[in-house]
Amino acid sequence: MMKLESRYLMTLQLFADPPPATLRGTPHGDRQIMRIQGGEFSGDRLEGKIRPNGADWILNRPDGTTVLDVRMTLETTDNELIYCQYRGLRHGSKDAIAAIARGEVVNAADYYMRTSLQFETGSEKYYWLNNIIAVATGDRKPVGPIYYVYEIL
Repeated sequence: MMKLESRYLMTLQLFADPPPATLRGTPHGDRQIMRIQGGEFSGDRLEGKIRPNGADWILNRPDGTTVLDVRMTLETTDNELIYCQYRGLRHGSKDAIAAIARGEVVNAADYYMRTSLQFETGSEKYYWLNNIIAVATGDRKPVGPIYYVYEIL
């Protein structure tokens, strides 16, 4: 069996733009569409800002799990554009999830928040991002989520 290995890629901080548009009672749960106001990312091989043209199509399932579905544009400090999309899950105890929903700070160890990221770019310098899968651990802050992103080798 081959061992799964990873390498730190970046820290990604999103700033959300509340309140979200909310669609209650869909067949899959309550859906919220949260616009991304901006953000920033930094790592050894890339850094920059998040353009304010993305959103998170959040699904709050009846079992208490939140399904994340994010699409956004990263702009590097050298003005290259990278499309980023990720899907993920957040769940935990009812108390932890309720506190997050109220905008309170909750220790990230008290709930599960993981995502899988993919990238798309025409930039020659960052073209390698087209050919990787990345995963992240997340922490939902009142201003928006912060992710610690790792390239899967």
